[in-house]
Amino acid sequence: MSNSGRPLSPHLSIYRWPITMTLSILHRATGVALSMGLIVLAAWLLHVASGPENYQYFRDMMSSMMGILLLIGWTFAFLLHLGNGIRHLVWDAGYGFEKSQANASAWFVLIFAIAGTAILWVVAL
Repeated sequence: MSNSGRPLSPHLSIYRWPITMTLSILHRATGVALSMGLIVLAAWLLHVASGPENYQYFRDMMSSMMGILLLIGWTFAFLLHLGNGIRHLVWDAGYGFEKSQANASAWFVLIFAIAGTAILWVVAL
């Protein structure tokens, strides 16, 4: 058997990730990020319940550059997870399984999450 120097199976350097695979990975990653965000939500509730001084401390932390970046990230994660969940509900109804439809819906979810995050944060600031 001659070896032409090509790998026997797809390798990361030559394999093009389809948008559907990328969105599947992002869906799982945003689920983990949202779970971590629940810890921050619980901390917010504890600070609100423990008085104005503690609440102000929490607000100061979340108003920092790192806090704002985390909030923007959680906004994106929420919107992507929401859009992808709706996409999966459509699939559960039996629609959107054609390759072109799956690719189009994946791009729509990604654009929805990016645009929604940008719009929400422009309005919020």
